[in-house]
Amino acid sequence: MKRDNESTVSEFILLGLPIRAEDQGLYSALFLAMYLTTVLGNLLIILLIRLDSHLHTPMYFFLSHLAFTDISFSSVTAPKMLMNMLTHSQSISYAGCVSQMYFYIVFADLENFLLTSMAYDRYVAICHPLHYTTIMSQSLCLFLVVVSWALSSGNALVHTLLLAKLSHFRNNTVPHYFCDLSAMLKLSSSDTTINELLILTLGTMVTIPPFICILVSYVRIGVTILRTPSIKGICKALSTCGSHLCVVSLYYGAIIALYFVPSSNNTNDKDVIVAVMYTVVTPMLNPFIYSLRNRDMKGALRNVLSRRLCSQ
Repeated sequence: MKRDNESTVSEFILLGLPIRAEDQGLYSALFLAMYLTTVLGNLLIILLIRLDSHLHTPMYFFLSHLAFTDISFSSVTAPKMLMNMLTHSQSISYAGCVSQMYFYIVFADLENFLLTSMAYDRYVAICHPLHYTTIMSQSLCLFLVVVSWALSSGNALVHTLLLAKLSHFRNNTVPHYFCDLSAMLKLSSSDTTINELLILTLGTMVTIPPFICILVSYVRIGVTILRTPSIKGICKALSTCGSHLCVVSLYYGAIIALYFVPSSNNTNDKDVIVAVMYTVVTPMLNPFIYSLRNRDMKGALRNVLSRRLCSQ
């Protein structure tokens, strides 16, 4: 750490995962496989949606953006974590740390808003099927994505600019495998009251209302399903929502465990492990959820493979 009379830092040291040194090689191979699965699986989803005209619908429009978000979200932290594990170099520059924190917040918030848009799409499809194409127009879908990007980027920019104003740091050792905002604020010896207030305020604004919207959407969906006399109609409605519900459960389950379950101040192992679930495991599982539970995706994959085989 380089100091001047203001105790500024030029780089930070990431302590990484709570893994023994002799197990670093095994875990680095495991996380590399998980990261590659995340990238390839989500790229496959984007490719199938792009190639199959049957998937050019609002639901799959949002799903393609969710797949891109999962790739980006995992790429913010996983490559640096793997490089540190393989090279045994735990340093990250100040600019790199701030940039990592910014994009982490952007893609975490973006996934939240996209899941909300997908819940609204399912609500309209099941509760107002006759007006679905009118309500879920291309312009509305594009508007929801643009607004999601704007809100996510704006929230991340506020936290990043406020963090950049903090010049006093007690030390440069971050007890995490990436530059987490809360961990960074704990290192600062400057007044972080405004930062913590905005974390609480903006964090509540970008998390609670979308979560309530998802809950309301599925309550309305549930009421509509219960009014459906046909068993076939109920099964069809559940099949269209099952994949999304699984992803929502994984996403918000990790958030609750990471940010709302109290933990001891002197141990960070639980937070680090849950963060791995949040940033590495969940983005990896999403392609499996949408491919194994979704007939349209499996059908699109068969169509693409059959066209490929026929062309040879």
